Order: sequence, then structure tokens, then C-alpha cells
Amino acid sequence: MKALLPASIFVLMMSIGMSLHWRELVANWRGLTWGAWLRLLLATFIVPPAVALLLARILPLNLSETAGLFMVAAAPGAPLLTRNLARRGFDMHLAASYQVWGAVMTPIMIPLLVYGAAKLYARDIWIPPMALVVQIVEKEFVPLLVGMALAHFAPAFAKKAQPKMNLLGNVVLTLVFVILLWKMGPELRRVTPWVVLAAMLLLVASIGAMRLLMSIDRIGVRTLEVSNANRHVGLALLLSGQYIHNRDALPTVACYAIVVAVMMMIAPKIFKQRDEVARAAAA
Repeated sequence: MKALLPASIFVLMMSIGMSLHWRELVANWRGLTWGAWLRLLLATFIVPPAVALLLARILPLNLSETAGLFMVAAAPGAPLLTRNLARRGFDMHLAASYQVWGAVMTPIMIPLLVYGAAKLYARDIWIPPMALVVQIVEKEFVPLLVGMALAHFAPAFAKKAQPKMNLLGNVVLTLVFVILLWKMGPELRRVTPWVVLAAMLLLVASIGAMRLLMSIDRIGVRTLEVSNANRHVGLALLLSGQYIHNRDALPTVACYAIVVAVMMMIAPKIFKQRDEVARAAAA
């Protein structure tokens, strides 16, 4: 099980890399002003953690639930989003660009966010930035670059292998996720309705922050909304155990993962209906 999860992520990231081009990744950011970069930073790294801390004050969440919710809010850029949205009315290259930017900013922002939040609870917690760099390079950048290199130097092979690798990675990942949920059954049954509500509100806040702060084209805003909601639950769980020393945060992190999975299934259908209404109105 420990080997299957990173292996499936590696395969999926390679699959994403095989369908991307560096020029298109960079092109998404060339037109952004400093104000737009600041708004993107706020929507990605500031608003979700602030909402998580606010929800912890408003809702009856214990310390473990608060820790899990905050770590999810502080960790953007789940590495499994891009390919799943490629054929569903989203901008795949923008999603990948956003993921790469978020990964670059993560070693800077997460240590500062966790340190500041811990001070609110009279604790000193510092996550070494290099520990985050290692995680991101190994699990995101290396397979992504390998996939892009294959697409550049062996385009025929990459075009043929990419759909199969994507299917294999998704099948294995789904199997791992189902097994983990089955093993976590007793813990998930202890999740209170307040945790479910908090996870849903955090997801809505992540979507709303992008909609309010980023003013680009309709497809672009839609892509950033869903990308921002798809927080990096794997990284959040890892950091909760290693540095916050709160392994009881797992049910809250898993709850958010389930909420996002549901969102990923229904969002394309909602946007498709909106597109059809818009086309009908334009006609």
C-alpha cells in the first residue's frame, strides 16, 4: 500500500507531463500584473487558512479537527487535478501552470502560515522549507519533467502511452483510496456533522476566493476555482503527523478529500449545463 500510492501519483504526473508544453505553461502568466499576482497569492494561500481558523472559532471543532482543517487549507495544489479535467470544459494548461506555481510557493508560504497559526495557540511549530522542497521535487516536478521530456524527444511514444498511463494511474489511485477509506471506516464514523460542514464551507470559500479576486476569462476562472478547491490532502496529512504531531487530524483531512471528490464529479456537469444555457441564450 505504501508503494502503490506514490507509484500511482508518479505515473499520473508523468501522464500530465506528456500532454503539456512548456511554452503554454509559461504563457498563462506572462500577462499578469503585480496586482493580479497578489490577488492570486491571497486566494490561494491566505483566504483558505484564514477561513479555516475562523471556522474553528465559530464551530465546535476540537484541536485535532482544527489542525486537520487548517493544514488542508494551507496546502494547495493537489497533483491529481489537471488530467481529470482535461476533457470537461477546463483549461488543462492553466491548471498545470497554477499547480507548478503553487508548488514553487509552498516551501515559502506553508512554514510561515503554520508558524503564525501555531502562535495563536501558544505553540512553536516550524516546518523546514527544504523538507517541503524534497517532497515537491520527488512527487511533482521529477515525474512532470520526465513526462514533458518524453513528449519532446519521443512524441509518438508519448502520444500512444499517455492515455494508458493515465488510465493505469487513476485505476490504482482509486483502488488505494477505496482501501484507505475501508480501513478508516471506524475513524470516519466518528466524524461529526460539524467537521463535514467545516469541510464544505472551506471548499466553498476556496472557490469563492478565486471567483472574487481573479478576473480572467470564464474558462480560466472556472479552472482556478476548481484547482483552488482541490487542496493537497496528502501533503496536509504528512505534515500533520510529522510536524504538528497530531495524527488524529486524519479523519478531518479524509473528510475534505471526500467532499472534493464529490465536487469533482458534479462540477463538470454543472458547468456543462451553464455552457449549454449560455450558448442557447447567445443563439
